[in-house]
Amino acid sequence: MERDYGQEIDKLKQELGEMREQLSSVLELLTASASELKGLGDQRKHDFDGRDYVGHVQKMRHMHPDSHINALMDDCENACGQDGDTGKITYLGVFASGGNQSSWVRKDVSGNDLLALAENGTARSVLACIGSQEKLNILTALLRKPSNVAQLVEKCGFGSTGQVYHHLKPLLAADLVSELNGGHQKGYYQVSPHRVQGIAMILCGISDLTASRYGLSRFENAAEEEEKPEPEG
Repeated sequence: MERDYGQEIDKLKQELGEMREQLSSVLELLTASASELKGLGDQRKHDFDGRDYVGHVQKMRHMHPDSHINALMDDCENACGQDGDTGKITYLGVFASGGNQSSWVRKDVSGNDLLALAENGTARSVLACIGSQEKLNILTALLRKPSNVAQLVEKCGFGSTGQVYHHLKPLLAADLVSELNGGHQKGYYQVSPHRVQGIAMILCGISDLTASRYGLSRFENAAEEEEKPEPEG
């Protein structure tokens, strides 16, 4: 019986073609898997101590007894690591006093944007505007309750209404304080409602800076050093 070599060769060619297609499919799957694994590795890696990372951010598990707070922290860590930002800050709060209320929620505030506020002079301008004790006394008095100038003289220990007006004017110009309008409220001042959040958060930052484990004394010492004359030469 004679062999049909031409038919056998055609069959081998067909089988080789099918094998090429199968190998091509396997290579595509391997390439896709490798790419997917690399992406996961870029987002989340484990060092030799078993610590968990998203990008450059180490995951800090169970920092708070409340699971809802931990979930917010998890979101911040993921967003920061994925964006390559210096930080992602989420905060919320409510301040209710003197018949007024301010509530706020801020999510994923950029750390890069916060640093820019210090670098471009914005932070200096704001802190300079509210930085004197007299202005802070006015702001805190008005946070507690809207007041007129005579009441501010009494609450803040000023010697005259002129002193109140002197320190009140820059606060009004900066829109930190506004005058109530209408009826018996005329002549009364309040912290502008859209500014309450910012002032409260500045005070939150000061609370962190002066927490008992760090203390206020270092800031007092720094102020004393600032006041010393520079050495000559």
